[in-house]
Amino acid sequence: MTPTQMKAVVLTPHGQALQDVKTLAPEPDEVLIQVKAASLNRADLLSVKRGVDQHNAERLKSHPGMPSILGNECAGIVAEVGAAVIAIKVGDRVMGTAFASHAEYAIASPGNLHIIPEGMTYQDAACLPVALVAMHDAIVTAGRLNAGDSVLIQGASSAVGLIGLQVARQMGAGAVFGTSTTAEKRAQLGRYGADYAIDSSEPTWPEDVVAKTGGVGVNLIIDQIAGKTVLGSLHAAAQGARFVNVGRLGGERGEFDFESHAFKRISYIGVTFRTRPADEAQAAIRRMWDDLAPAVADGNLTLPIDRAFSLNDADAAYRYMDSNHYFGKIVLTMGG
Repeated sequence: MTPTQMKAVVLTPHGQALQDVKTLAPEPDEVLIQVKAASLNRADLLSVKRGVDQHNAERLKSHPGMPSILGNECAGIVAEVGAAVIAIKVGDRVMGTAFASHAEYAIASPGNLHIIPEGMTYQDAACLPVALVAMHDAIVTAGRLNAGDSVLIQGASSAVGLIGLQVARQMGAGAVFGTSTTAEKRAQLGRYGADYAIDSSEPTWPEDVVAKTGGVGVNLIIDQIAGKTVLGSLHAAAQGARFVNVGRLGGERGEFDFESHAFKRISYIGVTFRTRPADEAQAAIRRMWDDLAPAVADGNLTLPIDRAFSLNDADAAYRYMDSNHYFGKIVLTMGG
């Protein structure tokens, strides 16, 4: 029996707070998950800092009276299914993108969910969905990766970046470059698929990348940083390169070399899931699982868990993310 009340991490005018709220009931085309683990993403922290939940607020409008609950991916057990749901049943162990998932129960569309492979823990499963679909979409769909292409991932030591290194390798990339400004984190990038770990704070890093590609430059750039790194990325790019803007952690404005952009015939592509209709997002999820499900099941696409916190300690988890002293994922656990 699903309880009528649950604990959830709610966005308030004063930041995030753990509150008792009404348990959501699934619509006919939705699934209710008893959350066992949920991971934190940078978007959750940005929502707190900006005071606006850009990912979940709109979707929660279909559930009147609900506060803005944080979280966007989780793993758990299906507790209830809507009348129109066929492919997923009560009791299934699932992982996926699910809005308002920093809670004991969360709502999801069946198209956003995937059965957890046998032997995978809830904590490990909760870390993968957002990173996998974001990087598969950026590298394969938007970036049009060809077998043997060299790939540069800006911000490779983030969880999404670490998955990006692995996805690039899994999908047939040639030389894989990952950037980080922290020596300790650069030292670990090779374990996740990087051939070269680059310090993008060094002024000559673009020349170093070009030299390591035999003077050609990189074919595909996946940029999570933007800001002041854009200019260097353009200079490191090959003729006909694709440059995919995934994130802007380094700033939303920066110098842009239009001459290099035109001379090298670079395709500059912006991607986000925040403005995509649900059917487009689910199509991206299907494409990702079509390509990557075997590698996930075999344990070839993984993320390190830096620390796990109980839901009751969610405030400490958010503070820890804000410290930026972690490597991999931060997880909230709900037991089991």
